[in-house]
Amino acid sequence: MTTPDWEKIYETYSGKVMGYIAARVQRRADAEDLCADVFEKAYKKIDAYDEKKASMSTWIFTITRNTVIDYFRRNKVMDEPDENIAAEGEIDDELLSQETLSELAAALNKLPEELQDIIVLAYYDGKPLTEIAMMMRLSYGAVKIRHQKALALLKKEMTIL
Repeated sequence: MTTPDWEKIYETYSGKVMGYIAARVQRRADAEDLCADVFEKAYKKIDAYDEKKASMSTWIFTITRNTVIDYFRRNKVMDEPDENIAAEGEIDDELLSQETLSELAAALNKLPEELQDIIVLAYYDGKPLTEIAMMMRLSYGAVKIRHQKALALLKKEMTIL
């Protein structure tokens, strides 16, 4: 891949990758390091990328997600919320537009990782639930239910803040 193509890839995805990582990692310096790691891995493995198997965004997201998982394994971070909390309902678009990004990030960080992924992919990356289901290797129905659960939990967290 030529240098201009790689620069375009970095420009296109670096903000989204950093946003995804920053929503999960507390320290900004760690998030920046992980973002750099993602693009270093992608650059080294660009020859292995196959557009027939996945879109560029899916490929970059997979590297990003795996890098974050490795970070938590290395640092033995086990501070995840209970996934057995049941909730129903929808989140109002108005609620999201009124809250600050830091409050939203704090609420998002309280969700289980899988639910965070669904919210980030759906609202930050603008992916439809059908594509998210394929990316996460889940059925559409499972993603739809988890999406609703994530929205309900987010709404609950946002009202507490």
